[in-house]
Amino acid sequence: MITPFHYIGTFITIFIVSYLGFASTKKVKSSQDFVVGSRKLSSSKVAGSIIATIVGGASTIGTAQLAFEQGINAMWFTLGSSLACLFLGIFLAVPLRRAQVDTVSQLLSMSYGEYAGVAASIITSLAIFIHITGQVLSSIAILTSLFNVTIIVGAIITIALIISYIFFGGFLGTSVVGIMKTILLYLTLGISGILTLKYFGGVRGFTASFPRDPWFNLFSNGIGAGLGQGFSMVVGVASTQTYLQAMFAGRTEKESRKGAFISALLIPPIGLICTLIGMYMRTVNPGLVPKEALPAFILSYLNPWIGGVIIAALIISVIGTGAGLTLGVSTMVNRDIYLRFINPKAGDESQLKILRLSVFVVSALALLMVYINADSLILKWGFLSMALRGTTIFIPLIGAIFFKGRVKRKAGLLAIISAPILTIGWEIFGISSIDSLYIGLLSSFFIILIFSLSSMEVRRKVESHR
Repeated sequence: MITPFHYIGTFITIFIVSYLGFASTKKVKSSQDFVVGSRKLSSSKVAGSIIATIVGGASTIGTAQLAFEQGINAMWFTLGSSLACLFLGIFLAVPLRRAQVDTVSQLLSMSYGEYAGVAASIITSLAIFIHITGQVLSSIAILTSLFNVTIIVGAIITIALIISYIFFGGFLGTSVVGIMKTILLYLTLGISGILTLKYFGGVRGFTASFPRDPWFNLFSNGIGAGLGQGFSMVVGVASTQTYLQAMFAGRTEKESRKGAFISALLIPPIGLICTLIGMYMRTVNPGLVPKEALPAFILSYLNPWIGGVIIAALIISVIGTGAGLTLGVSTMVNRDIYLRFINPKAGDESQLKILRLSVFVVSALALLMVYINADSLILKWGFLSMALRGTTIFIPLIGAIFFKGRVKRKAGLLAIISAPILTIGWEIFGISSIDSLYIGLLSSFFIILIFSLSSMEVRRKVESHR
């Protein structure tokens, strides 16, 4: 049962974190500060900005929910997130930081031309906006279930908090919020994990509480399904402006890499503890609604003050993800559309105003979308967003970084435009047993391969006739 102490702990924590996000405005003097922190971020702030966005409702409430139903297989989301951060650090951090750009669309434009960059910006902005809608719905689910507010009140509170985290401080604001969120989650979930093991009677009691299969089988849904989830996370993270923006923002190439590696190290323990909690709630209350596993544990087993703090941390986790995604869309709108087509000669002060206006407009549109789709499934938004982002960006980005000069401009443009269309078409008319993300990635790869090879063949014939 929720008590006044839960409310007090929650509100004080949210107020402090929101104030820290607002206070970061003192360090924002230019649009570069707002977008990439003037490329002066330490590895801890790079990690903070990644964790602020990547650790949301799916990593916490969603993981506990799936663990309640399937066991440790639920850890694939956080394991996949960790693999994605490793991929960023090992393969992408250095070339992205070296590129000296603010958006992934700018990077693609260098290899495939201006139209390719604009197409990528429009499609991925739409995809990320779809994901923002899902995050707002997640936040509403927490607020309505714990505090008995109406859907519209929950939506307004969520949007207000998103704006408070980034409207003033931009990228620096998300970094500060991310660091605070990580600290809060580690403190509160750490206590929760210790208590859970104590209630289980230690590791031996935990392992004795369930049969080995499927509860302790990481691949209980099949090896292909588990590895596919990890691969999907790598594709999603490497195709999202928000995470790539963190790589652009490091003080040096080394700081960007370290930030990605720190994120990879810190994310899995969060998933492990939420898995423990979900499985424990299965043993004590098997009739519980699975998505309520983590909230029910907080309200039933934790000191109300600590419970209030962890409730706040969960709300901040979901809202922080929405805030980071909102900043990513606003950056692309400013850099790829406003500066390129509307006002190429805009001064820095004007750009900063447009960035903040974009944050407000994107947040307002998300509020409208949530109002229209309040009863929709949260996960459907995430799947649609992932498919659009991954098929638009991943293969062309790999080509631009590792096969520079060998992928033809026309091939890159066709892949960026055609692959997401084919993905949506497959989703509507295709075979449900094959994920539309894989269809989109394969089509992007073959479009680039075929058109690049055919261009080389034409060039060879022309040269041979000279």
